[in-house]
Amino acid sequence: MEAMPGVGLAANQIGVLQRLAVVDASSERGQAVRMANPEVLHASVEPRDHEEASPNLPGVSAKITRPRAVTVRFLNAQGEVEERDFVGLWATSVQHQIDHLNGRMYFDRLSKVKRDMLLRKARKAGTS
Repeated sequence: MEAMPGVGLAANQIGVLQRLAVVDASSERGQAVRMANPEVLHASVEPRDHEEASPNLPGVSAKITRPRAVTVRFLNAQGEVEERDFVGLWATSVQHQIDHLNGRMYFDRLSKVKRDMLLRKARKAGTS
């Protein structure tokens, strides 16, 4: 994750087919949360918009609306079950990584028209 510009990475993005993810949305970095089998237990009704992207589809991004806060249960780096509340960018990134682990990309949350436009733009960027 540190080698790319981002605040999270799911294992399946780099070919590791395990339900593992890491998130570090701290401003100074070095506060990574490592999660195995993360699942959202509760999500706020208050939304938050954020421009999201993925190294799996370079050169494009889209504004995605997600819950502003989530409570997530996961196995931590010590193998213990942990429940933690995430807010703001932390919550966005955790949800983004869980989507990856569930076989979804951020653009799957767009309308068909917006998703098709984004994918066309990505294809065009890839051929330049």
